Amino acid sequence: MTTVLPDDALAELVDLGELIDAVRAAHTDLALGRAEQPVPAISSTAGATIVLPMVATSHRLGLTVVKVLTDAPGNRDGDGPAQQSTVVVLDSRTGARLAVMNGGTGTRMRTAAASAVATDALSRKDSRVLGLVGAGPLAVEHVAAVRAVRAIGTVVVWSRSAARVAEFRHALHRREHADGVPALDVVAASGPRQVVEAADVLCTLTPSRVPVVEGAWFRPGLHVNAVGAPPRPDHREIDSAGMARATVFVDSTGVQLRKSGEALLSLREGVTTEDDFRRELGAVLAGLVPGRTGAAEITLFNSVGIALQDLAFAALALRITAGESLEVGT
Repeated sequence: MTTVLPDDALAELVDLGELIDAVRAAHTDLALGRAEQPVPAISSTAGATIVLPMVATSHRLGLTVVKVLTDAPGNRDGDGPAQQSTVVVLDSRTGARLAVMNGGTGTRMRTAAASAVATDALSRKDSRVLGLVGAGPLAVEHVAAVRAVRAIGTVVVWSRSAARVAEFRHALHRREHADGVPALDVVAASGPRQVVEAADVLCTLTPSRVPVVEGAWFRPGLHVNAVGAPPRPDHREIDSAGMARATVFVDSTGVQLRKSGEALLSLREGVTTEDDFRRELGAVLAGLVPGRTGAAEITLFNSVGIALQDLAFAALALRITAGESLEVGT
């Protein structure tokens, strides 16, 4: 029997703290050979739309996820979603279809959870100021996720739209009230540079094609989660100087070198090499490669998103709805 999970119920089903643990375990599994993350093929359709089938398998959980992502930037002209996705969960031994779910909520939550895992592994322990470039729903999710691993006291946020910042404040207040956590001090910045220069942890959350953040603005000790650029080799939020200046960590080297504009454009401009994108987050978590090596080091997690993170989310949702005890932690 296939479980169909409605998108509007998923946020209530999956606990963010459990999801952070599950994403941490998934990345560790990848480094230790307990999971498979093939590099996805990209298929073009009509106009500028692309279709990206993403697959991952967890040998530990006995699950395979197939996620079909469509990226259609032209939808913004009609106020439609630029990205849409559907996730199918399979028993990796029998191939039986276990669940189908809309990918919107899961993508938002697992993306923030991955940023939290990277922040916990790579940022300074005394980080207190969270900077957000972008103020949409993903920004609210990132505040909750980063607060789970660092004692954040202040959020500095910028968006091209003042109305979007106002919506962010309102949504964050509702989230804080629902979660029963103290309200943060929220500062609206005049531009991205002000955010970067104030932040201990910076999250870039825009679907930008051209850099909105310059490496020249990075302060010693900063940690960056570069999250927002879509899976297109000509889109990026961080300029090449930033990629060259930071110690870069990635979710998957193979996926990065196929999908990430931050990686591919800085390589094209000759300021990075492929070796700069071989430090995988899972290898840091497994103790196979070093993470942050000093308080002044600038670290950057270049996050394009991988299906193994979707699998971590889907496994939690499936466990809860089916009443089963899938092992999702380390």
